[in-house]
Amino acid sequence: MTLIDISRRVSPQTAVFPGDVPFEIVQTDIGSCVVGRIATTLHIGTHADAPNHFVRGAAGIGEVDLAKYFGPCRVVERIGSAPITADDVARWNVQRGMRYLAKTQRAIDPDVFPDEFAHLTPEAARMLASAGAELFGIDTSSVDHRDSKTLDAHKSLLAGGVAILENLDLTAAKPGPYELMAFPLRLAGADASPVRAVLRTLM
Repeated sequence: MTLIDISRRVSPQTAVFPGDVPFEIVQTDIGSCVVGRIATTLHIGTHADAPNHFVRGAAGIGEVDLAKYFGPCRVVERIGSAPITADDVARWNVQRGMRYLAKTQRAIDPDVFPDEFAHLTPEAARMLASAGAELFGIDTSSVDHRDSKTLDAHKSLLAGGVAILENLDLTAAKPGPYELMAFPLRLAGADASPVRAVLRTLM
């Protein structure tokens, strides 16, 4: 059994979506110990999106079903910045209740926000949802195009009960089956939460 950390490093240099709040940490020595505080977007590094991130009045991250973020998953590889299409998803033979993590990059620099990145087409998102996927994760900044204003892929996944992970680091993970552990923090009403995402090998 081996654990593979698929979380991105978070630091003040970590790239965030243009216009979002970068990570800042301030530590203070109070004599008996050091205490720190942070300021950051909740979408920093590897994170879980909450339904209320893109649907007003929907559940916050503190209310999501934790079971979706733990259990059997498959890493699927589709290298390149082109959109992930329904044809790509069809090749994955999606199984109901399975979690799918899409590896689109062989190397990742967490300090650089890319001009282009792979994302789901609306048709691909609907196919994942209708097939009963439990969770979809990707090693890019969003399941939608960076310029999307309607967030159709997000909304299609939500409508099908599919949890969302973004900004994974799958460079050390080969395609195949694993067990996923990627729990969000219990932040009441929050629109997202950073996660420490880990894969456990099955052999």
